[in-house]
Amino acid sequence: MTKRDYYDVLGVPRDAGQDTIKTAFRNLARQYHPDVNKASDAEEKFKEANEAYAILSDQQRRAAYDRYGHAGVNNMGGMPDFSTIDLSDLFGEFFGFGGMRGKRSRNAPHRGQDLSSRIRLSFEEAVFGVDKEIEITRDEVCSSCKGSGSEAGTQPVRCTTCNGNGEVRQVHQTFLGSMVQVVTCLTCNGSGQVITNPCRTCRGRGLERKTFKKVVPIPAGVDNGTQVRLAGEGQPGINGGPNGNYFIEIIVSPHKYFRRQGEEILLNLNINISQAVLGAEIEVPTVDGIAKLKIPAGTQPGKVFTMKGKGVPRLRNNGRGNQMVIVNLDIPTHLTSEQRSLFQKLSGTLGSEATPQEKSFFDRLKESLGD
Repeated sequence: MTKRDYYDVLGVPRDAGQDTIKTAFRNLARQYHPDVNKASDAEEKFKEANEAYAILSDQQRRAAYDRYGHAGVNNMGGMPDFSTIDLSDLFGEFFGFGGMRGKRSRNAPHRGQDLSSRIRLSFEEAVFGVDKEIEITRDEVCSSCKGSGSEAGTQPVRCTTCNGNGEVRQVHQTFLGSMVQVVTCLTCNGSGQVITNPCRTCRGRGLERKTFKKVVPIPAGVDNGTQVRLAGEGQPGINGGPNGNYFIEIIVSPHKYFRRQGEEILLNLNINISQAVLGAEIEVPTVDGIAKLKIPAGTQPGKVFTMKGKGVPRLRNNGRGNQMVIVNLDIPTHLTSEQRSLFQKLSGTLGSEATPQEKSFFDRLKESLGD
């Protein structure tokens, strides 16, 4: 079967530079490698692309191919020995090979891990904010060895397995021939150094576990599930990278009377029949203390009153929500003879007709909340 032109195989012009050739081969390798593409012809197309890349990426072979075609390459002894080609940098991103990219990644600065904990607040603390003392446990640079991991007066030595490189090269036999894979050195875990006399304080880690207390200002208006972030209070960074963050999740204890919906505080309030019928000025509990509320004559059960500015402070804006007071009738269950006589006289003047409600309590509550 006649071989296709190598430039056509890679889909590049004849004057393409090495970067263009490498990019074209990378795309084809990703598309047709048998570990990725299960089509019946994928392996053949991958081999064809690999052969084209092996020739065009070699300046001497490419020059012979440009002048004499396939015959010029064959006269040079056929295909190159794949054991001399390190393809790990090309395949690393989808075959798991390390290559130089992996080495740079291991030695590059990395941000430390985030830490987290929970704290419980009372309803009022969540509404108005509070300063809370917490304990943070994390790693710190060892005070004895200053992070070296070695006992005082000693130093780590170069790893003899990887010769200080932090990685070793392994050769694997594949259908393409011998392929080189670069992996992290297991002896030194990629550091290139071995600690022969570990620090007794940190046991060679270079870090020691410490617990310290910190006062954290919790802002007004937090709710269940709110997270407060303490920047840079997490685990220390690696290779000079920044510290991680510390997150505090807020848990709010339920209140005896108040309920919360967003920035609104809900309060169910019982009034007696006289107050509902004749009207009254009553005292109502709020998170700010006792406040006055005027009940107009003829107030119906389920009526919702709005006490502006008595709700929860807005977490990221100015101002506060409202307190919604839902009025219920406190029906007496035990009457004196005088009270019973008065109710009987009143009953005779009111009639006995019963009428269905047009709106339910929940409908009125939703309207009051703007829902």
